[in-house]
Amino acid sequence: MYVAVKGGERAIDNAHAWLAEERRGDASVAELSVAQIREQLALAVNRVMAEGSLYDPDLAALAIKQARGDLIEAVFLIRAYRTTLPRFGTSHPVDTGAMACDRRISATFKDLPGGQVLGPTFDYTHRLLDFALAAEGEAPHTPEREADDAAMPRVMDFLNREGLIEEARPSDDVPPDVTREPLAMPADRALRLQVLSRADEGFILGLAYSTQRGYARNHPFVGELRIGTVAVEMDVPELGFAVEIGEIALTECETVNQFTGSKTEPAQFTRGYGLVFGQTERKAISMALVDRALRWEELGEDDVGAPAQDAEFVLYHADNIQATGFLEHIKLPHYVDFQSELELVRKLRREASADADGHQEAAE
Repeated sequence: MYVAVKGGERAIDNAHAWLAEERRGDASVAELSVAQIREQLALAVNRVMAEGSLYDPDLAALAIKQARGDLIEAVFLIRAYRTTLPRFGTSHPVDTGAMACDRRISATFKDLPGGQVLGPTFDYTHRLLDFALAAEGEAPHTPEREADDAAMPRVMDFLNREGLIEEARPSDDVPPDVTREPLAMPADRALRLQVLSRADEGFILGLAYSTQRGYARNHPFVGELRIGTVAVEMDVPELGFAVEIGEIALTECETVNQFTGSKTEPAQFTRGYGLVFGQTERKAISMALVDRALRWEELGEDDVGAPAQDAEFVLYHADNIQATGFLEHIKLPHYVDFQSELELVRKLRREASADADGHQEAAE
């Protein structure tokens, strides 16, 4: 039950003013620009774009600044802004096989066509604080690198040639749009992947970790993880053909999971899949693990009761904006609700006290 509260506008205005002052911080320190956040806090920007379902680095950086670094609040701002934007068309499915890769690794094959491309990663750092970064004005060292726009074959294709992994089943069906239609159960894989792609990274990470610890039948290998840019194309009715309207950065992860088989079907590995805006590899890997766990029924496996196997539990609790709204509303005024429960508790205590006194008198 929600109770409307009137009044207190002056206090609210003062709270907003105080928030703006706190956001700015010490005025003697130079203010962060949106461009600085976009360029130097790129991973935070990528997360806000992914969970906000809007690819715009400048707007994501602005939201982070406005939210004082609270990424969930920034996602909230981006989603709210997204609802004001008109939709003027639908792009073609992007071809991640033609991705211009900045990073491309495989944990299943050491030598593969196109090679392993380590790219920008924390994987090989020592996790020691670099106090040189505290010195201002130092130009970072940029290593020489050769641009390689050649298409890199998919690692999964190597397994697919021998029938060692389940074959991907593309569909021409138009999937529902979770940004415009409420989530409904049961959800097919296309809808589940949409929800997972914009789900809270921490929640999906926790579920993925649980599958590795035994709370689902999941033994994954990273078949391929690739990060790079892909072209976005859409049809222009006046021209009668598709044109490229821009490029976006994506992280794609395909996992090789435990094999399945039967008396009539030979053993073969199964797949998990993750695709997220920007360089968001932890999220993409987690998404692939949870995707695979949710596929237990279609693969003819047993439900072992793991949280990551429960589609309704996963999908309805993965959205951090819905979770935040439901959680934080309890700090808003609930005076009438509480007073009614308070009076009920007092009444029960009075009745209990009266019963106790009655028993005492009867005993005497």
